[in-house]
Amino acid sequence: MNNNTTKDTSGLAGRVCVVTGAGSGIGRGIALALAKEGGRIAVLDLNAEGAKATVAEIKVRGGEAAAFTCDTSDSASVANAAAQSAAALGLCDVLVNNAGILRPGALDVLTLDEWNKVLSVNLTGYFLCAQTFGRQMRSKSADQAGGALVHIASIAAEHVTAMAGAYSVAKAGVEMLSRQLAVEWGPHGIRSNAVHPGMILTPMSQAFYDQPGVTERRSQAVPAGRIGVPEDIAQAVVFLASDRSAYISGQSLTVDGGFTRMMLGLIPRAGYEGKAP
Repeated sequence: MNNNTTKDTSGLAGRVCVVTGAGSGIGRGIALALAKEGGRIAVLDLNAEGAKATVAEIKVRGGEAAAFTCDTSDSASVANAAAQSAAALGLCDVLVNNAGILRPGALDVLTLDEWNKVLSVNLTGYFLCAQTFGRQMRSKSADQAGGALVHIASIAAEHVTAMAGAYSVAKAGVEMLSRQLAVEWGPHGIRSNAVHPGMILTPMSQAFYDQPGVTERRSQAVPAGRIGVPEDIAQAVVFLASDRSAYISGQSLTVDGGFTRMMLGLIPRAGYEGKAP
């Protein structure tokens, strides 16, 4: 068991947890959090060096992990990574679908190649990984059967992100994919849930916050008063992957500091300025 875990309150100790896109950002945060709970982490990423760095950080903290280079949008690459991770760590118990890309683009000029690229990683990749690692979950003996799928979607799944090409469409698809998996695989003891991050500071979003004043303006729009960090998402994932959520499936959890509940708070309301809620 991970030596920085004193008590297994989550039921994750010793379980094989596969995290895609775990070479940086939210994925790395999730991998570290699951390792802290005693999980054995399969770190999948297209960036081999990033994956190795995540593994090194887990091992420094006393955890167990292995890195596997994987293009989640390619079925052969996913199958190869799944076989390698099973040989190194064991059959998958928890899959966290996290790998994703963000590409700007207005729909009136967006090329089919750009549309397909975002969908292939942000949606098709989730399907391929769920299908492949789900087979491992279902192949286990009766006393070990079952598993948990957690899909990282976005608040963009329900709130349009203009000029972002296929991003919102893909994330909306992730939400429905998660629900369908919950229904179809529930009888096999497999749960499926989604997490919808809000504004999170990661290498993928860093360019936004490098612009003068952006961090301050965005933080003011969040009731929590700050931009989120990967750890915020990781804790939600740990909950949904753990035995604490054993009767939760087909659901989504928004982790955005209250941002998506701010719509009415952003419009002028005469007589209410500065009033206590």
